[in-house]
Amino acid sequence: MNTINANEIDFEQYFQDQQEDGAKVKPASEWADAVIDRFFGEGAQKLWTPIGFDKTQGKFDLRPGEVTIWAGVNGHGKTTFLSHTMLNVMQEGQKVCIASLEMKPAASMAKMTQQAAGVGSPTVRFIKGFHTWTDGKLWIYDHVGKLAATRALAVATYVRKELGLDHLVIDSLMKCGIGPEDYAGQKDFVDSLCTIARDTGLHIHLVCHMRKGENERTAPDKFGVKGASEIVDLVDNLVIVWKNMRKQDDKAATEPDAYVRIGKQRHHPWEGSFAFWFDKECQQFLEGENHRPTYIPDIVVAA
Repeated sequence: MNTINANEIDFEQYFQDQQEDGAKVKPASEWADAVIDRFFGEGAQKLWTPIGFDKTQGKFDLRPGEVTIWAGVNGHGKTTFLSHTMLNVMQEGQKVCIASLEMKPAASMAKMTQQAAGVGSPTVRFIKGFHTWTDGKLWIYDHVGKLAATRALAVATYVRKELGLDHLVIDSLMKCGIGPEDYAGQKDFVDSLCTIARDTGLHIHLVCHMRKGENERTAPDKFGVKGASEIVDLVDNLVIVWKNMRKQDDKAATEPDAYVRIGKQRHHPWEGSFAFWFDKECQQFLEGENHRPTYIPDIVVAA
């Protein structure tokens, strides 16, 4: 695991517009090959990264240069599902940075270590082996608490331009120095994230909370995302994680523990929900009731 120290980064240079608008005005014919590729070639799909579950592949994959909102009611598992997803994409060769502004790095890594091991209490040898495995794959932005929106944007640009990373997780919007009623500020911040993603190829994952509804037994939709309504309009994808609260009343029920709803995909027509079962011990989301937790096989555990 690699740590980014906020005090060692010169952020200011990443906010200077060094490109004249005139350089962006180009003949439309320059995109002919790209359009042909969209119609007749595999093209951009080769760059799509599966999120690591059989049932989601081809329906919801991660594409470069996009922003995804991961939303859910507090305690419904959005951060845990996103952690599991990032663990999966690292196994696909992707490089990830996590800025968990609500949780200390050791707590984030403890959860991911359980997910990697497939057990609730991994051995010391496995913990060391896993953290060695993350070198060159996972970076942590070492900051807990409120972060200025401008600094969050600088981190996004830095991890892409200087480190060449593929994914940045920002958890969460409410910690990015923008007031809960400052809808214009929220809109501008998310718009800036979308610009950075589009211009650099970084995929940015932004965790958002949901507004409190009448109860938690009704699955929320895109209109329940807390904050400015425009933020959902601006991003490319919306994923809503919802714990099946109905099952809490019937412990013997065989229905899923959680549903992951794809509420928006700008560049893919599929929208809908996936059912998951949850293993509380190792924090893994499982695709079927009878499925068992897995572990990462190529982690070297020293004797």
